[in-house]
Amino acid sequence: MSDKSSLGPLSGPHLTKLAEAVANLTQSELIWASGYLFGLAQSQGAAHGVTPGANVAATPAATQPTGNLTILFASQTGNAKGVAESVKAQAEARGIPVSLVAMNDYKPKQLKKETHVLIVTSTYGEGEPPEAAADLHAQLKGGKIGKLFGLQFAVLGLGDSSYEFFCQTAKDFDAFFEKAEATRLQEPAILDVDYRDAAAAWATTFLDKLASALTAVPAATAVAGSAVVTGHSAYDKFNPFTATLNTNQKITGRDSTKDIRHFEINLEGSGITYQPGDALGVWFDNDAAVVAEILALTGLTGDEQVTVSGKAAALSDALTNQFELTRLHAAFITGLAEISSDKKLKKLAADKDETRKLAANAQIVDVLKRFPTKLTAEQLAGLLRALSPRLYSIASSQAEVEEEVHLTVGVVRYPQEDGAVRSGGASSFLADRVLEGGEVRVFIEHNDNFRLPANPDTPVIMVGPGTGIAPFRSFVQERDAQGAAGKNWLFFGNPHFTQDFLYQVEWQKYVKSGLLTKIDLAFSRDQDKKIYVQDKLKAKGAEVWQWLQDGAHFYVCGDANRMAKDVHEALVNIVAEHGGKTAEQAEEYVNELRRAKRYQRDVY
Repeated sequence: MSDKSSLGPLSGPHLTKLAEAVANLTQSELIWASGYLFGLAQSQGAAHGVTPGANVAATPAATQPTGNLTILFASQTGNAKGVAESVKAQAEARGIPVSLVAMNDYKPKQLKKETHVLIVTSTYGEGEPPEAAADLHAQLKGGKIGKLFGLQFAVLGLGDSSYEFFCQTAKDFDAFFEKAEATRLQEPAILDVDYRDAAAAWATTFLDKLASALTAVPAATAVAGSAVVTGHSAYDKFNPFTATLNTNQKITGRDSTKDIRHFEINLEGSGITYQPGDALGVWFDNDAAVVAEILALTGLTGDEQVTVSGKAAALSDALTNQFELTRLHAAFITGLAEISSDKKLKKLAADKDETRKLAANAQIVDVLKRFPTKLTAEQLAGLLRALSPRLYSIASSQAEVEEEVHLTVGVVRYPQEDGAVRSGGASSFLADRVLEGGEVRVFIEHNDNFRLPANPDTPVIMVGPGTGIAPFRSFVQERDAQGAAGKNWLFFGNPHFTQDFLYQVEWQKYVKSGLLTKIDLAFSRDQDKKIYVQDKLKAKGAEVWQWLQDGAHFYVCGDANRMAKDVHEALVNIVAEHGGKTAEQAEEYVNELRRAKRYQRDVY
């Protein structure tokens, strides 16, 4: 008779503990656990020089993966999505079973069934998660998912170190998983603006660690460098289409405090397609006058040779189209302080708060004017960051404009203490430096987190003050082309009715035709007490609640730091007041709207 107190090499006490541990597992969880234990045996055996599979009947380990890599991404501008897609392609090339899921398409409780998870995320605002990550972030933060024993994880974060809460969302996820007692496979990647090479190197190391446990089939020969990921068209961020600027029209009044432009760009011959809710990426050249000023302040001619991304270029050319000149970052200030002998600059750079304040309100040329420093070409290039394209919410439906794309852009201009007026890099490029008929390099950044309802009968509520109106122009054009029966309600705000009512004639036409069911306007400076879109929402709270009860989708576009937060608070208050809920219940109701993709935001 066999001894029931042992099973093979497993002694009685160990067997009892194992039986207790697996007693309440489902069939699928038992299958996962068996794979997990097999993976541990593989790794321990390799560590002790034991041949994997020795004393194990059967199939070679190469055909028995012990789990699956799930890549969860949350992207605000498309960078995190691009990195996640690249890692997925590299994993597939190695024969690693892998799936790629946007965080807002993922059920958080599913984490308990995962074996290996990679989080790829950006951060925006004051250390807040991207829209797609909000629910998963909140549930992990609140401990609602519980312990994640056996889950192996890693985190790759993208951010900008000039911001105070650099890569905070990635740091949060790393801490949340650790607190849930998951196993960290690799230290988190906390990557700055120039992330591509670092991300590729980190991913290679990460996949090397996974390969032995998760390789299900013989790995294909990997291509050196980042894997090429197929997209929606032949053109993308790193291979933009050279389009033609057809129209540059100022759509604010002569006395407006804002310079807002309507741009129409010709995509003919590109084959590019887009949907309402997508963004257009725009590459730009820096202003020649700013380049000349920087060269003069640093004592350089511009003819000096520098190396950028492994290629030699004249410094003046690199400053024009390779380096970021209008977005000042804290590292430029601290780096210049190390080179300079200016005591005031060194004192400033030692104060993080003052450094961040200056970085938020000035440009590189302003720092050089305030703290004159002679630099070599190499020193200057070493202080600068690579140029990044700007993303603008698309203001047109392709069903309406065909091979065009329209933008609504506020031209960034702000005065300095010395009387100079600084301008935004891309907005002033489009407004001032590209003539109608001129060329502009563009690509589509698809945003599946900001989409019209699939059912055209569904009502929609759109809140878009200022240039936040852009995607809702595309939404209404699309609903018009569809012949959609769903009701449409627009909330729009700006300072003055006479100067700042963007696309006024179009909205009046849509109201007259009945397509735009309701429009509520908040012109903040047309009366003594300032009125904003959130005030209009609260005033119409009962009707907003009824629309939500009727299945309406709720959309917000515009400023993330103030407007979007105020609108969110107004929405929660409306649900509490008119839905008869507590504050906590109202917040959960709004979160449910978000999970159901009935509450979507495109904020910046």
